[in-house]
Amino acid sequence: MKYIYGCLVLAVACLPLMSWSADKAGTPPEIKTFQDKLSYVLGREVGQGLSESPSKIDLDLFMRGIQDTLGNRKSLVSAEEEEQIKAEFSAQMQAEQAKKMAAMADQNAKAEESFLAKNKSQKGVVTTSSGLQYQVLKEGSGAVIKEADRVKVHYRGTLIDGTEFDSSYARNQPAVFDVAGVIPGWTEGLKLMKFGGKYRLWVPSKLAYGARGAGRAIAPNSLLIFDVEPIEIAN
Repeated sequence: MKYIYGCLVLAVACLPLMSWSADKAGTPPEIKTFQDKLSYVLGREVGQGLSESPSKIDLDLFMRGIQDTLGNRKSLVSAEEEEQIKAEFSAQMQAEQAKKMAAMADQNAKAEESFLAKNKSQKGVVTTSSGLQYQVLKEGSGAVIKEADRVKVHYRGTLIDGTEFDSSYARNQPAVFDVAGVIPGWTEGLKLMKFGGKYRLWVPSKLAYGARGAGRAIAPNSLLIFDVEPIEIAN
């Protein structure tokens, strides 16, 4: 909600007001200068925000609101009603977002269950009592990792569909962290390894970020797949 209003403020500040039709876009204007491009991009941002609205937006009235504001004309609704409408719209947006997240969580949970059921029968895949699945890609020859260790690790994380959401390889910089300070699936998996080895971990959402997910990259109830290569103790 704040994001949409923020975009509107920027758009009002940057866009020159022109006669505009809600039914037809008309002939595309020439876009040459930085100001032209900025104006268009901000309009796209506002349009994207409004397209996600649970309520249908009347574009003619939308433009009338901008014109009345810049023209210092009296609002067509009272200040009290305006605040009430904003609050109701915000509640609608939150309810719609919650509905989408719940549907996504349910879909991901079913996909995870189906994937793990098939994957556990693959050659070399081991399933632990917690539900974590792992496969030894390369057995290490160093010391067994302990929960109290601080380790340097290379890794790559993907979703079921292969989307990469994080990779120390891509950054060309191993990560350093406490074994006890990461998601439960990682803590359990690392303690199965020896330095110098490389494992693949299939981490169920209950051992990762669960129904809350993690930012935009990891949706609710996402199964996470990691290739993990512990390098050395970093105490």
